[in-house]
Amino acid sequence: MKVILLTEVKKLGKKGDVVEVAEGYGRNYLIAKGLAVEATEGRLKELQQQKEAANRRKEKELQEARSLAEKLKNIELVLYGKCGENGKLFGAITSKDIAEALEKNYQIKIDKRKLDLKENIKALGVYTVEVKLHPEVTAKLKVAVKEEGRG
Repeated sequence: MKVILLTEVKKLGKKGDVVEVAEGYGRNYLIAKGLAVEATEGRLKELQQQKEAANRRKEKELQEARSLAEKLKNIELVLYGKCGENGKLFGAITSKDIAEALEKNYQIKIDKRKLDLKENIKALGVYTVEVKLHPEVTAKLKVAVKEEGRG
């Protein structure tokens, strides 16, 4: 008997897989517990359409991430902070500050957790921050930290 798994089943497959199982196991366990449905022609077509839609959605997300990476490549984000001697900042520039500045100045909304800032910026200078936009796409963003009032 062929069934379509609705959830991951150990040693059998993951959600969406079509597997061949014994009649009793399929009807009395998998279908009864709601772990699978019988693989009819209609359900197989529906599953195929869902997989195609998911692939299109993933491809669209990838294209959007690549487009955003191109935009970020050409941006030098300037942030200002108060500093003392030797160019040390009072406080620090965090990934949250960078995300807020991107949204305010360029209308680009990026989750602060996608900014790969090894540690907070604590001195004046130009830094390169890696932005993880998609599992396959990362972008480099230049962040210049300047003294407040000096420009």
